[in-house]
Amino acid sequence: MQDYPATALVILAGGQATRMNGANKLLQSFDHEIQLLKINNAFQGKVQETWINSHRDYDRYLELIPHIHYFKDDTDGFLGPLMGMKSAWSHVQSDYVLFVPCDITEIPANILSDLHSALKQNASSSVVYVSFNGQALYPFCLLKRSSAATLTKHLDQQQFSIRRCFAELMPQVVNIQNQEMNYHSLNSLEELQQYRK
Repeated sequence: MQDYPATALVILAGGQATRMNGANKLLQSFDHEIQLLKINNAFQGKVQETWINSHRDYDRYLELIPHIHYFKDDTDGFLGPLMGMKSAWSHVQSDYVLFVPCDITEIPANILSDLHSALKQNASSSVVYVSFNGQALYPFCLLKRSSAATLTKHLDQQQFSIRRCFAELMPQVVNIQNQEMNYHSLNSLEELQQYRK
């Protein structure tokens, strides 16, 4: 049984994927499964609804998962994951959103409850993010709705750094140790080739 509040899942796939020659990373198979299915399956039954923050391939998403929801960034121009996070609050109903980058390589089994536990321990915190082997992966995070004003403020100031934004939200961290993991996310074709080896 879930011991945490209702949570929506938002998969961040709003980038241009320039270092992947424009390929939609969410529709790639890094392992043995299409990324969209891998992420969706990992949180099946653990979240209330699943959204994709993306600007393309909606028909393909619906073919794979007929009940999936999707939304574009509030502002055009590929402004990065912070814009996807801010835009999410116009669409999701729940007061908690788990954000997952589309190019994630590993999804720890109990990560959602671990993130909620970390947030619960500090009532004044509005965000908790995942760190793999001491390397922060800021877009893999759990945000409270109360974070929305801070996200908006940073974007209004043309400040797109997630790290700097999160620093104002009393951030908590869940550290995952896995010595066999070289990449927590894949940003280029070179990294994908190395990862597959």
